[in-house]
Amino acid sequence: MAEEAQSLRDELGAAVGEHEETRRDFLNLVAGALGAVAVVATGYAIVDTMNPAADVIAAGGPVDVDLSKVAPGQQVVVLWRGRPVFIVDRTPALLKELQDPKLTTQLGDPHSAVEQQPPYAKNWHRSVNPQYAVLVGVCTHLGCIPLFYPKPDPANPAPNWLGGYFCPCHGSKYDLAGRVFAGVPAPYNLPVPPYHFPDKKTLRIGEDPPGQTWDFGSIVQI
Repeated sequence: MAEEAQSLRDELGAAVGEHEETRRDFLNLVAGALGAVAVVATGYAIVDTMNPAADVIAAGGPVDVDLSKVAPGQQVVVLWRGRPVFIVDRTPALLKELQDPKLTTQLGDPHSAVEQQPPYAKNWHRSVNPQYAVLVGVCTHLGCIPLFYPKPDPANPAPNWLGGYFCPCHGSKYDLAGRVFAGVPAPYNLPVPPYHFPDKKTLRIGEDPPGQTWDFGSIVQI
């Protein structure tokens, strides 16, 4: 019995260690990405990465985000089911840009025809609340993590840049609703995870709104 108990403790310890290693790798990767973004995204401060505890990651349960820590125009990154999730407080000006024909005519799937989001986020802003973008930050080309470049800038990171996300690996671009540009390697919009707002200051990732049921596994690609 003692040997069996010790074996179980060893297995649990290995599992926790594996999740901690994944978390450390993620933190290192995001830290590097955020460092690069901070140089070019003048006026759009990036809040430090927030992550749930290892036991929450291991269980794959919902993750709560305190929205009071997200200032207008800023992004925070959390880890859910081993994947980065981008949360952006989109200002009225940024929301207006999402509807600008100069942008929408360059998108590959501007109306979210491909199922890369729950039904309650199938709209022009691809979200429950237009103010907040909630996107799985994994490029749909080869799984890299796109960088946050919200400020329109003709010099960065690509010609005629309108703001959004840029994947430095192969040049795929997305707007601040996670909609992919046409003519880039990535074939689909960034996925939107299940989520809702339990109260005005809390975002809960991994749980559908009351009365809604949607399977994240039904998306076309992650």
